[in-house]
Amino acid sequence: MAENISKQPKIDFETLVKQRRSIRGYKPDAVSKEIIDEIIEIAKRAPSSMNTQPWHFHVITGDPLEQIRKGNTERMLAGASVDREIKMGHGYEGIHRDRQVEIAIQLFSAMEIERDDKERRQDWVMRGFRQFDAPVSIVVTLDKALEHDTVGHFDLGAATYGLVLAAWTKGLGSVINGQGIMQSSVVREFANIPEDEVIMTCVAMGYPDESFVANDVQSLRASNESVVSYVGFDE
Repeated sequence: MAENISKQPKIDFETLVKQRRSIRGYKPDAVSKEIIDEIIEIAKRAPSSMNTQPWHFHVITGDPLEQIRKGNTERMLAGASVDREIKMGHGYEGIHRDRQVEIAIQLFSAMEIERDDKERRQDWVMRGFRQFDAPVSIVVTLDKALEHDTVGHFDLGAATYGLVLAAWTKGLGSVINGQGIMQSSVVREFANIPEDEVIMTCVAMGYPDESFVANDVQSLRASNESVVSYVGFDE
């Protein structure tokens, strides 16, 4: 099973990056406000354009998070349209779709979910809408004044990656989870998010359940040869 990262000694950056996994099964144990504050303090060191720091972090637990789970799943099960404030133009195609399918196959294989097992497949989708039943959700938002500034989007990506890495060093697992904000109006209501901020994504976070086999899955990465080009270097 997955290593108990709550007992890990401090590790160097390369090892941290290579060991981190997306965690989709959590213990019910509460996570203290103090440890989340430490994680955000680290994540805020992410670079941002001209030091604009356009990010906000809304940390939700307890009953407000349960209300978000309930509203998110009920609306999606009822066939409601996706209500995300950050828009996606279309579904993934080509190599991007292939990679999406690849990780799904890895996860379903680990969980022993058969292709024709519609009930368990549906349950897996619902887990995502429930933010994988994690005890904490961190909703990451952008100053609305920068809503259409893609540089600001890069900045939030850097800070969000900082969150998941910092969480791992503190013994916490996490997964960046766009499904958790599929009904952003519900998230906005129960997380008390101001109107001058745009909901970008959320990060489910908590102590990993070592018995949840999908937590052992680490997604594959394309080779450097397929994504990197070098210009001006001696052969």
